[in-house]
Amino acid sequence: MNTKYYCVIMAGGIGSRFWPLSRNARPKQFLDILGTGKSFLQQTFDRFIQLMPRENILIVTGKSYVPLVNEQLPGLEPWQVIAEPERRNTAPCIAYATYKIREKNPQATIIVAPSDHLILNEQEFLRVTGQALAFADSDNVLVTIGIKPTRPETGYGYIQLTKPAGNQPLDDGTPFKVKTFTEKPSLDLAKIFVESGEFVWNSGIFAWSLPTIQAALHNLLPEVDDLFAEGAGIYNTPEEIPFIADVYSKCRNISIDYGIMEKAENVYAFPGDFGWSDLGTWESMYLHKRTNGDAHNVVDAINTLLYEVSDSIVTTTNKRKLIIVKGLNNFLIADTDDVLLVCPRNQEEQLKSIMKTVDPEYL
Repeated sequence: MNTKYYCVIMAGGIGSRFWPLSRNARPKQFLDILGTGKSFLQQTFDRFIQLMPRENILIVTGKSYVPLVNEQLPGLEPWQVIAEPERRNTAPCIAYATYKIREKNPQATIIVAPSDHLILNEQEFLRVTGQALAFADSDNVLVTIGIKPTRPETGYGYIQLTKPAGNQPLDDGTPFKVKTFTEKPSLDLAKIFVESGEFVWNSGIFAWSLPTIQAALHNLLPEVDDLFAEGAGIYNTPEEIPFIADVYSKCRNISIDYGIMEKAENVYAFPGDFGWSDLGTWESMYLHKRTNGDAHNVVDAINTLLYEVSDSIVTTTNKRKLIIVKGLNNFLIADTDDVLLVCPRNQEEQLKSIMKTVDPEYL
């Protein structure tokens, strides 16, 4: 276990695409959607304590979610739970965590990961992320983890790699220089990407040394970096909270992908194949959990009577409730204590517009 390694787990999202199960008060990273006995956040934390000391893992979340983090990960030191006063996307989030870690160890090597991803092959995940950390520790590089695509998915970002030499496989432990980033392509373009063998999915998992990411922030996002740099010496002290509130009120909303990764020249990717999914939508959950029977349903309920129902999701938070469904194909039925959602599975993207019409108390 390397005490120089640190991890930043981003847990500030509201998980709106999993509504009504995921709510503003308790978004999906705090839920046990797959019935494993642990939330996504707890599973993510448990993975990374195999690579570094528990005290080197930071959780970045919204200030209203701090009690949930402390409830699910008891024993964390106060400095390990970073409360963002406002949502400003991933670049400010990462800059904030970087400056806090710098006060502890200016030569740290950091891995950044979302809190709500599905990893089926944990040992392979640890192997690939361990390689990424070692590479980032030894070279002046910004590293990302790419996922070998299994289908022409239009909901993910894609990373184009330098063409492998000869028949060099994408998962042999070699880092590849990154050529381009493409966000959520059309289906036709996604098919071309997958068939070319040069593209991987963007997992949103990054690794770099602290000096390397600080240089990238300084050179490529100076308007963000300058705000956080003014707080040198007050991070991890009582003065940090009012300082950060002021910084976030001035900071632009920008992702680390757009602000740094797409512009830097020293970006490399480690391709991985460890059963990854961002599990960000009902559809991605369906693809992961669908049964092999004739009906191909995903059912997360104990008392159900399904008649002529196929290719559908049926879920309820009230396990005692009897759910009866007849004559539906390709539907989503999601039942909570105060919301019942019934809609065609292929119209899931329209939920965002529907949610704008819903009373805030149900969000």
